[in-house]
Amino acid sequence: MNNQYPPWKNLLIAVVIVLGMLYALPNLYGEDPAIQISGVGSTSVGTGTLDRAEAALKQAGLPYSRPTLGPKGAKLRFVDTETQLRAKDLVEKTLGERYTVALNLEPATPAWLSAIGAKPMYLGLDLRGGVHFLMEVDMKAAIRKAMETEVGDLRHLLGNANVGYLSVDRESDGLHIAFQNEASLNAGRRLIERHHPDLILRPLPNHRLPTLLATLSPAEIQKKQHFALVQNVTALRRRVNDLGVAQPIIEQQGKRRIVVELPGVQDTARAKQILGRTATLAVKMVDESHSLAAALAGNVPPGDKIYYDRYGHPILLKRHTIYSGDDIVDASAGFDNQTSQPVVSITLDARGAARNERVTRRNVNKRMAVVYEEIRSHLVRDAQGRPVLKNGHEVMRTHRIEQVITAPVIREPIGARFQITGIGSIKTARDLALLLRAGALAAPVKIIEERTVGPSLGAANIRRGFDSTMIGFAAIAVFMIVYYRFFGLIAAVALVANMMLLVALLSLLQATLTLPGIAGIALTVGMAIDANVLIFERIREELRAGNTPQASINTGYERALATIIDSNITTLIAGLALLWLGSGPVRGFAVTLCIGIMTSMFTGVMVSRALVNAYYGRRRRLSRIAI
Repeated sequence: MNNQYPPWKNLLIAVVIVLGMLYALPNLYGEDPAIQISGVGSTSVGTGTLDRAEAALKQAGLPYSRPTLGPKGAKLRFVDTETQLRAKDLVEKTLGERYTVALNLEPATPAWLSAIGAKPMYLGLDLRGGVHFLMEVDMKAAIRKAMETEVGDLRHLLGNANVGYLSVDRESDGLHIAFQNEASLNAGRRLIERHHPDLILRPLPNHRLPTLLATLSPAEIQKKQHFALVQNVTALRRRVNDLGVAQPIIEQQGKRRIVVELPGVQDTARAKQILGRTATLAVKMVDESHSLAAALAGNVPPGDKIYYDRYGHPILLKRHTIYSGDDIVDASAGFDNQTSQPVVSITLDARGAARNERVTRRNVNKRMAVVYEEIRSHLVRDAQGRPVLKNGHEVMRTHRIEQVITAPVIREPIGARFQITGIGSIKTARDLALLLRAGALAAPVKIIEERTVGPSLGAANIRRGFDSTMIGFAAIAVFMIVYYRFFGLIAAVALVANMMLLVALLSLLQATLTLPGIAGIALTVGMAIDANVLIFERIREELRAGNTPQASINTGYERALATIIDSNITTLIAGLALLWLGSGPVRGFAVTLCIGIMTSMFTGVMVSRALVNAYYGRRRRLSRIAI
């Protein structure tokens, strides 16, 4: 009996091995220090922008290579990190505030490999360095905000319908809607139920006036909470994009948490300041028909509220918001041409522009205020300055900041574009513009876990992970060769092919390699050899039973296959469960484990048998084999 594969099967195995080699190769070339130029807001990066950056670098004598222009902006590579840092500062100064220049690492893959789509794996936070945040969304605040929106909607609905209502107020148990009489209450209830089916209405007994209590339905509460989580993820992604972080991870974890990983970022204070702030603008009219002094004495007119500017001066404003930061589509920091003071240029969407034009046309020569609203979170500390803990977590306290930035007189109707002045410093203007561009967070977030990984620690993790995998491989190869002789050598070669195919598939999928992922690779190296052990022991049994070497090889591979498939499928099911239910590091481990199981079945059975066939298969008279 001869052991030979048909030519098509040998060709298929050879093609798979060659392709695996090609797509695993980019991981050997490392990365080049680079800078990435991206536009702020609606600003695009074109050939003119890249030409200006190149001209500045040439004039300063800073060598660069492989300038590229793509949908995410322009990239320039450098020989070392010192040149990269100098180039970043120079290009930032040359291009100005309308562009973001971020430090980056670009794969040093040769052009001929890039042409066939061969790319290296991404490195996770624990291998590259950076900051990790686990954030929790304040769902109570999200519901409060939704109820505040309902207050304005109900007032508008009841007022337009001429229903005899007296007030709509938000209380701790829901919205209290007071009516003039029972007939008005019944008419208002029918109207609200028709237009706001998401509200649950019931009469409030023992009230001086006929009053309805309105609360959100459980389904609507769940919907609002989900929207707050999705909106916060979107807003955080926009903020991170404006920070210029390469390959960030912002993803939902559970029903109220968000994981944010920023590779390469070491300034945690700056990252926390930008990510955790809930900032927006509200445009309101100044109430010039009532006395500010009387309001300060306690007689605040209904529908009004006292605000303060950054100098502490009080100003009486209407509570009603003309439009808010939700209508802003672009914001950029700069300087006023006449006064040279920092300004933020705002562009509104069609709805906000129409409302702005309508209100300002109706209120020429009156004052309109721009109010900056922000919710900040901070740690609660004890008398010794230590963080206060509750149920094992640090206690956070939030406070609301409402500050009038400017309150100019409307000289003429304003449309979609205008400027905010009186901001202070250019740094404040930049941060405000970034937050407004990204959109406000739908609800405040608090950081419940924070971790920083330095780049040197990331490099050490790579080295240790690589060394442990190689030591494990070497130990297994030596054991197999000593115990199974020539067949052990074939198993070692198949194991090399398995590792190569595993890396190639991870690179093709553009998976992010983390420390748990390296652990999965190391485990795969140990598990992959099981298939060969089963096959070789089966061959030994056949030889001891008196079968010929060729028949023993054939029977060993054929009869061990079912056992190999069964054992690997059970492990694959466990890996898929980890991939489905796990998150973060668990998913990284599960990805490498599942892919490793599939590649080890291919190499342990097909590749090793192809090698055995190549050496022993054509020998008609085979008296013994080295096993």
